[in-house]
Amino acid sequence: MSGSRNARVGLDALLTPENSVLLLIDHQPYQFANLHSHEPTMIVNNVIGLAKTAKAFGVPTILTTVLEERGGYLIKGLQDVFPEQKPINRTFINTWEDRRVVEAVEKTGRKKLIIAALWTEICLAMPVIHALGEGYDVYIVTDASGGVTAEAHDMAVRRMVQAGAVPITWMAVGGEWQRDWAREKTVAGMADLLGQHGGATGVVTAWEWQLLGIHQAK
Repeated sequence: MSGSRNARVGLDALLTPENSVLLLIDHQPYQFANLHSHEPTMIVNNVIGLAKTAKAFGVPTILTTVLEERGGYLIKGLQDVFPEQKPINRTFINTWEDRRVVEAVEKTGRKKLIIAALWTEICLAMPVIHALGEGYDVYIVTDASGGVTAEAHDMAVRRMVQAGAVPITWMAVGGEWQRDWAREKTVAGMADLLGQHGGATGVVTAWEWQLLGIHQAK
């Protein structure tokens, strides 16, 4: 039996707040203007929910834009999660070719790299494949990313999975970070985030809190 490490299985394959770093790429007006793989409002909701979840769990989050003077600033709802952080504005299409981004990730000392981007087939696929080649365990948040067509998104996800990336959704990321409901420090924040961004899950959570006589956080 081979003694080589398989990063995809076992407890160590799951995300924790201590081993994760989040990279959010190009959630800008120009990118949304030609987003057709998903309903754009869903991607807005999901990426903001993902960012808020990272903040709630203290996960380092790096924001980046491409040619923001032409493509527009980061969407306001996302920037509002990290109001003091100036996104790294690039010219490289492949974010991982910008040393400032790589150095920001390296500075965290973490090897589980979670990425969401617009568009999936370009601005997500390129840095994912590149970072995988440099030894990172890369998780792609498919429902906080989107492409110019459903086919473009789906083919890009298949390509990244073939290269070794792990597909995941934004609420699944939060579930892995929480892991145990006995970790009471983050339970209220997690429930509040689900209420704001979890769709039907959030509605049901609020209902359950009502039945239990619990006042939901404002």
